[in-house]
Amino acid sequence: MSDSASSISDTPNNQNPQNQSSGRELWSSRMVFILAATGSAVGLGNIWKFPYITGENGGGAFVLIYLLCIASIGIPIMMAEIMLGRRGRHDPVTTMKKLARESGHSRSWGLLGWMGVIAGFLILSYYSVIAGWAMAYIPRMASGAFQGLDAAGVNSVFTTLVSNPEVLIAWHSIFLFMTMMVVARGVRGGLEKAVTYLMPLLFVLLIILILYAIDTGHFSQGLTYLFNPDFSKITTDGVLSAMGHAFFTLSLGMGAIMVYGSYLPSKTSIAQASISVAFMDTLVALMAGMIIFPIVFANSLEPSAGPGLIFKTLPLAFGHMDYGTLFGTLFFILLVFAAWTSSISLIEPAITWGMKTFQISRTKTSIIAGIFVWLMGLLTVFSFNLTSEVTITSTISTKYGEFVILKDATAFDFLDYLTSNIMLPLGGLMIAVYAGWLMKREYSREELNISSGLYTLWSFLVRFVAPLMVVIVFLNAMGVVAFVRTIMGV
Repeated sequence: MSDSASSISDTPNNQNPQNQSSGRELWSSRMVFILAATGSAVGLGNIWKFPYITGENGGGAFVLIYLLCIASIGIPIMMAEIMLGRRGRHDPVTTMKKLARESGHSRSWGLLGWMGVIAGFLILSYYSVIAGWAMAYIPRMASGAFQGLDAAGVNSVFTTLVSNPEVLIAWHSIFLFMTMMVVARGVRGGLEKAVTYLMPLLFVLLIILILYAIDTGHFSQGLTYLFNPDFSKITTDGVLSAMGHAFFTLSLGMGAIMVYGSYLPSKTSIAQASISVAFMDTLVALMAGMIIFPIVFANSLEPSAGPGLIFKTLPLAFGHMDYGTLFGTLFFILLVFAAWTSSISLIEPAITWGMKTFQISRTKTSIIAGIFVWLMGLLTVFSFNLTSEVTITSTISTKYGEFVILKDATAFDFLDYLTSNIMLPLGGLMIAVYAGWLMKREYSREELNISSGLYTLWSFLVRFVAPLMVVIVFLNAMGVVAFVRTIMGV
């Protein structure tokens, strides 16, 4: 595909859109797609969030429930999103309009595509700022700034960082420039080359850090904590957390996987690719746990330290370990690599939509999108310092009491809540509903090209199981589950 946006005519209802991909770049192989989709899925959620929510929910039993949720929610919806993307061969908005017309439904389904484009745009605006924190920690760790510090000292380093808007803007700008530089180069020249190098390097860093964790003397304790299920520690909140993270970790509902699917060659097995991506994404999360928990236990720290585990607890540990400066630096390089591969996919739906809509080059579209994301990111930057006192509180008053949805939420908190708790679950639910209930079965069978038995299993999961579980995740995030449990006295 040339640098300018390609114009691909819509196909008649009796033609398969995947055959009309002339002029559209495709991934060079199934493995490259798997690396790209894994890169999209693997991010801060795997290396930052998964270990701490595992710690908060008791370890092995949570991991087992999480794996079951990946199989029943993640893989079926991922297959559906890739299928829609490949059949449409466009940006998410155009794809959903085209597929809705093909199956005789309202073009209003284009709103699903819009929600994905906007969600990815908003997520990148704050994701870039958080990734900037990880970048800022690399020179600090490498210079030995954490050596010998106590908990108060480590906390002071973090507080000093986030309270300085100029420094946060600088790192936000650098990370976003890195992201847009890759996106501007296109599928083969940018996205494909980036993941071909970054993903293997990410796994190399993970292996090096696991070897370091083995040397802590607490590796077996970490493995026991991570893989030995103790179901007495599982609560309803833990199950809901596992369901929610299983959905979010695969980057579903934001249009990224749909766009990546639009670049997928027609002969590639969607089922095999989806299972491979889910496996590799889960593997990275488990490897991160195998690194983090031995280090935590070696320093007599709490595995349930919460969101501060990466930026406060681990730097404290590295500051008191042999070769902690070296391996702490490698850890934050790993974190930046993971964030980089995810950020590339977050903006790709907006880029493909902008190219087609305005008929301008990918480079120009990337520059314009990058500027808008950068400006939106300032809301997150300032929410940690200049505007930290500007907050939103949202409550619902009932005869059973007052239920808080958002309390003292900054701009960052609000954006995170809007995207993670509302837009992405709704996007995933709509994908499951469309693929399972509205898309003609002959089309989904043709795209998936799997055995009758596997198709029946996928259809059951995507029509009944996955939507129900996503609805529960959505209602839990909205506070409805807690409201119902309070009423029932559970």
